[in-house]
Amino acid sequence: MAYELAPLPYAYNALEPHIDEATMKLHHDKHHQTYVTNLNAAIDKHPELAAKSPEDLVRHLSAIPEDIRKVVQNSGGGHVNHTIFWQLMKPAGGGDPSGPIAAQIKADFGDFESFKKLFNETTVKQFGSGWGWLIFQAGKLKIVTTANQDTPLSEGLFPILGNDVWEHAYYLKYQNLRADYLAAWWNVVNWDEINKRFATAQGK
Repeated sequence: MAYELAPLPYAYNALEPHIDEATMKLHHDKHHQTYVTNLNAAIDKHPELAAKSPEDLVRHLSAIPEDIRKVVQNSGGGHVNHTIFWQLMKPAGGGDPSGPIAAQIKADFGDFESFKKLFNETTVKQFGSGWGWLIFQAGKLKIVTTANQDTPLSEGLFPILGNDVWEHAYYLKYQNLRADYLAAWWNVVNWDEINKRFATAQGK
């Protein structure tokens, strides 16, 4: 069965004014759809892989046939990363974290403002296209970045939180002001989903 693009879990304009409707339509319907289309085209060449989830494909890139490995890395990664990304946001989100993730942020970064500052500073420096991520490794939260559509899953890491800093994620509204987009993004963060992902990471 071909991989499919799930609908957004909220309306295109639901994250206004922080992320605009036009960006959401372009980002989800065009960019994410292209990753899904290209991944399906690659898997058509090796139908034995079709039973695997996109997450399994990118977790084990070395097992992917060489002729489609780069496409799976890029388009499979794009599909996985964006599927996570839409869930990490919600209307009327943001505010301070609560629950277990709040306690872990305090333990590892001192306080939420310090964490947010470090995450933004680290992610704004990602050269070219890529992502900023929060992972849980060896009992501690860590901030990492990946280039292009590379995913922490390919490194054996489980992303708890992530933000897309490809230009298509913000350029219509913020132009070249990546830092402004990063600052605004915290107003739509879905801490309930992040706590669920943190619980999963703790269990791995």
